[in-house]
Amino acid sequence: MHRYDIERYLNVRNAGGADLGPNGRLSFLLNTTGTGQVWSLEEPLGWPEQHTFFEESVSFVDSSPQRAEAVFGMDEGGNERAQLYLLNYESGEISNLTDRPEAKHRWGGWDGEGDRFAFASNRRDEAVFDVYVQDRDATGDDAELVYEGDGWLSVAGWSPSDDRLIVHEAHSSFDHDVYTLDVASGDLTHHTPHEGDVRYGSPEWGPEGEGLYLVTDRDSDTLRLERLDLATREFSVVASGAGSAREGGADEDGDESAPPAKPGGDDGWNVDGVAVHEESRRVVYSRNVDGYTEITVGELVEPDRIDPFPAPDLPEGVAGGVSFGPDGNRFAITATGSTHNANAYVVEATTGETERWTAASTAGIPPDTFVEPELVHYPTFDGREIPAFFSVPAAESPEDGYPVVVDIHGGPESQRRPSFASVKQYLLNNGYAVFEPNVRGSSGYGKAYSALDDVENRMDSVADVRAGVEWLHDHPEVNPDRVVAMGGSYGGFMVLAALTEYPDLWAAGVDIVGIANFVTFLENTGDWRRELREAEYGSLEENREFLESISPINNIEAIESPLFVLHGANDPRVPVGEAEQIVEQAREQGVPVRKLIFDDEGHGFAKLENRIEAYREVVDFLAAHV
Repeated sequence: MHRYDIERYLNVRNAGGADLGPNGRLSFLLNTTGTGQVWSLEEPLGWPEQHTFFEESVSFVDSSPQRAEAVFGMDEGGNERAQLYLLNYESGEISNLTDRPEAKHRWGGWDGEGDRFAFASNRRDEAVFDVYVQDRDATGDDAELVYEGDGWLSVAGWSPSDDRLIVHEAHSSFDHDVYTLDVASGDLTHHTPHEGDVRYGSPEWGPEGEGLYLVTDRDSDTLRLERLDLATREFSVVASGAGSAREGGADEDGDESAPPAKPGGDDGWNVDGVAVHEESRRVVYSRNVDGYTEITVGELVEPDRIDPFPAPDLPEGVAGGVSFGPDGNRFAITATGSTHNANAYVVEATTGETERWTAASTAGIPPDTFVEPELVHYPTFDGREIPAFFSVPAAESPEDGYPVVVDIHGGPESQRRPSFASVKQYLLNNGYAVFEPNVRGSSGYGKAYSALDDVENRMDSVADVRAGVEWLHDHPEVNPDRVVAMGGSYGGFMVLAALTEYPDLWAAGVDIVGIANFVTFLENTGDWRRELREAEYGSLEENREFLESISPINNIEAIESPLFVLHGANDPRVPVGEAEQIVEQAREQGVPVRKLIFDDEGHGFAKLENRIEAYREVVDFLAAHV
């Protein structure tokens, strides 16, 4: 089998963020130039037109409901202080709508006529978000402050009558509230008073503005699609996540077996998003079944009843980002799979007929060389079954077994799912197996499972990684002496913790924008996110001693493996000081350490040239030590 270098894989393109606007134009983000930019098409697989030409990545695009224009978002150097811009499709003119580079701006949507838009911003106080409304031809300080917030607010869309906004508040990743805001009076109505942690996500207006559709776990371990009647404040269940695990489980010996029960409990799987087209009453919602997306399309024939239409024919993997066309007869959606790079599809709502509209390049690499993972479940220290994706190269196993990269996701309230990953496919093409565990604390398996690593239980998730490596040791195709820990963000912490807690398991570690010291991380992270992170990790005031005890920087003497640390200098989430201190102290311990800091990146590497440099050096590091 031919082997391709890392630069070739990093040139595999992805198209996503698809948006159906008036006159049939499909707008989307495509990274052909090295960063995601705004492109558009007017027919399936036609020649796309590029509309933005920045060095920075565009984060979203949302077409006006009435005019040939769209709003898009973009930050500078990965600092996450996104500004909003207006793009005129006919003239090509681009104007900065917000022009407040010191502040974050979170898009809240167009009104029905496309005359105004809403957003949330922390321009008044860096630690909190307020709600603003702005005319489409206004700029900067012309925005009207319609509500002063005191927390992490976002705006989720205008009512059908354009007089109210949905306002969403996150207290933590698993505790939310939903409000409606009267734009004229500024009156905010709280619709979700509750005790304990409850998620209320993906809120959408009902067809007449009389209710909201959202996903919530208020009476369930997992998220269900429910309707909230705004007059009575009563909830009704519209769709649950009921269903069984996917086929393809494996026992601790790697043998096929019946899939075990879901790690989090018996309430099914998450309904993880919903989109409603108010005028046509068409609805699309998705379920997350062991990481794989299942899409349901239908029509609201009663307030709490959806009659289904045929399902769209999408690649097996992960799909989302639904955007209805103006009449609700079609919707755009982005889909990807382990062997399919991301592309935009358009679906006929009532028939399920599906067309791929974009043709994101695979950089000349034959798609049939991409490897599909096996979904496995392995036992951990307390008898739980931990889900994971295990991929082995198509080439025959060497006599002493494959080296393995254990790739640990961030979050921690995230989930490794079967979407396309260029670096993973490169590793597989070049003889590495890849193991991707969804350890306790991961989302997708219910709130009980996600809470198993909270605060004092943090290191139990690291023990789950150890159990995964022990499972790999029993696999006949794996070389137990060549196992690598790799991860980004919180996954970077997991790498460092795995190296300090279980040093004998690892041949090397790769820490990308990771946390080395929970105390300095919480002290220096962005003001707007400290409270949310303390809800997960513990607070500086109450848990400082514990946070110090589990911080890898304070156990650095245990590391025995070579370490590669990569970071972005502008990272607002995990400040670059986390990288600097772990490198300095590891070197003092005599650990072989490489360091790579990008001056024009933030929490991750957005620019193609930086990604190529970063992962080329990772490849060289692995070749030298593994």
